Amino acid sequence: MREWARTRWRDWTITLAAFVLALLVGAILMIVADPVVAGNFAYLFTAPGLALGGAWVKVSTAYSALLVGAVGSPTALAATSAAAAPLICAGLAVGLAFRAGLFNIGAQGQAILGSMAAAWVGFALPMPPVIHLIVAVLGGLMAGAVWGGIVGWLKAKTGAHEVIVTIMMNYIAGGLLAWALTTSVFQRPGRSDPISPEVAGSAAFPQLYEQLHLGFFVAILAAVAVAWLLDRSVIGFSIRAVGANPHAAGTAGMNVGRTTIITMAIAGALAGLAGVQAALGPSVNGVPTPLSEGLVGTVGFDAITVALLGRSKPLGIVLAGLLFGGLSAGGLAMQSVAQTPLTLTLVLQALVVLFVAAPQLVATMVPFLKARKGRVSLTGADA
Repeated sequence: MREWARTRWRDWTITLAAFVLALLVGAILMIVADPVVAGNFAYLFTAPGLALGGAWVKVSTAYSALLVGAVGSPTALAATSAAAAPLICAGLAVGLAFRAGLFNIGAQGQAILGSMAAAWVGFALPMPPVIHLIVAVLGGLMAGAVWGGIVGWLKAKTGAHEVIVTIMMNYIAGGLLAWALTTSVFQRPGRSDPISPEVAGSAAFPQLYEQLHLGFFVAILAAVAVAWLLDRSVIGFSIRAVGANPHAAGTAGMNVGRTTIITMAIAGALAGLAGVQAALGPSVNGVPTPLSEGLVGTVGFDAITVALLGRSKPLGIVLAGLLFGGLSAGGLAMQSVAQTPLTLTLVLQALVVLFVAAPQLVATMVPFLKARKGRVSLTGADA
């Protein structure tokens, strides 16, 4: 028990240290990228206050704007939640597959299919308000589940590698969306550009406060459901067993192929829910953004970083999604207040993932995080 607690403490501390190191490297990049601030360092030894003071003002202003833009007001919190909701859903899709030993690179394509199905139900099938939203969400879940389930079936039946298959299916999903938006089924009447009709208000997630909508709480509920699935259900036990050692799981009588198919189908449904968030979530003006080629953005690829930072645990993925949602919302404030390039937030995300994915590097840079080697006694216990 003591060793387990020590390991968990070290994991969380390394994650925190990775974030701090990313902020430090980001600060250096901000200083170097600003010619005025960087030029002051020519006088570092003759006028150190000028160089260090200018650097402090630059970095503190930028990070203060980032913090205020992410969590500094109810409006900022609403923007953070809106950005985090699809990341949490897609992160759960990637993280669940990780737990089964599968690398789901296809969350992007699964999210695209989910957004297509949800948007189509939203603008093409008139229904009463509550029923309309439920059917649209279920449509997105089913579309994502089918797209992910195909990968699981190919993996289980033919041995096809899920990384290759999911990458190819991302391209197929993107091409399918581009083609669909040129057809009469998806293209808005009277328009020649690839854009769909607006989703009916009855199918949109209810707006609670500015950009905060019901979809965020659906994402939290999905995380709770995944946690229950992994820790309390038979299929969850099979997922963890197959992920730990598929050969041993098969020897113990578990159907590894069936578990692979089910895992990828559930992961696809979760990624489809991320697409549903994009299709049915109200924008700033309270109306869902019409379906287009760029509606989903890069949520499926960003989900890989969220799952890695969250260590494939539902709670960790929620926290990582909120972190990246805050970076996304606060990045706009950094750009307007501190004249910091918006792309710097992407650099910060990449740095966090880099340090988290290399715990030995972090432990080397922060010596007290190095794992202590226990002494082995004659009884086999650590001294």
